[in-house]
Amino acid sequence: MAGRPRTPDVLDALGRRIAAGELPPGSVLTLESLDLAYGVSRSVSREAVGVLTAMGLVTSRRRVGVTVSEPSAWNVFDPRLIRWRLDGPERDAQLVTLSELRAGFEPAAAALAATRADAAQAATMAAAVADMTVHARAQDLDAYLEADQRFHSTLLAASGNPMYAALAALVDEVLAGRTHHHLMPADPNPEAIEWHADVAAAVRRGAPADAEAAMRRIITEAQEAQAALAEAGTEGPDGS
Repeated sequence: MAGRPRTPDVLDALGRRIAAGELPPGSVLTLESLDLAYGVSRSVSREAVGVLTAMGLVTSRRRVGVTVSEPSAWNVFDPRLIRWRLDGPERDAQLVTLSELRAGFEPAAAALAATRADAAQAATMAAAVADMTVHARAQDLDAYLEADQRFHSTLLAASGNPMYAALAALVDEVLAGRTHHHLMPADPNPEAIEWHADVAAAVRRGAPADAEAAMRRIITEAQEAQAALAEAGTEGPDGS
């Protein structure tokens, strides 16, 4: 038997509704209504609202209640919000903005990694590419995703810039969103895998220009693939 809803359950449910526009800006909720709607205690509702407040999605005032904020107030870098938006009707637009963001920082991070990565980080990136190759052949997209995420998180950490490294969770959500919403082909593009290998090799030999160029090719390929899907109106098995 399923247990009673917990704070993460209520947080996820409310966050998805807000991100999808089901609760538009200006909507007012009360803790009492949340208690009843989700069958939870007051402490669970209060904790969920506290997290949403910290994320900028709502404000809470006495005698007013919990008010949904304008999107301009949201912390759009929060991985939870990215996940909720990718699960909603604005998925394509969210993927475009995230791809544009990645184009602004990942090539630069790759160039820095080529001058700052240690031997262990370079080896981890190379091993991740090898795993991607194996999992692509097996059409195991979940395992492929894990290896791809490991590659990118290691690259960002290897840049030596803590602000780039902090964006790893954002990139994780982008990659996961493409996989979980069937926006990845069953056979991952072998050229894209080769470009990952090019990045790893450039980092290993200390060639920042080559690392930056190869990373830019990776992101451009992802942007073009997403644009093609959007133009074709392609839907995944789940209707996505």
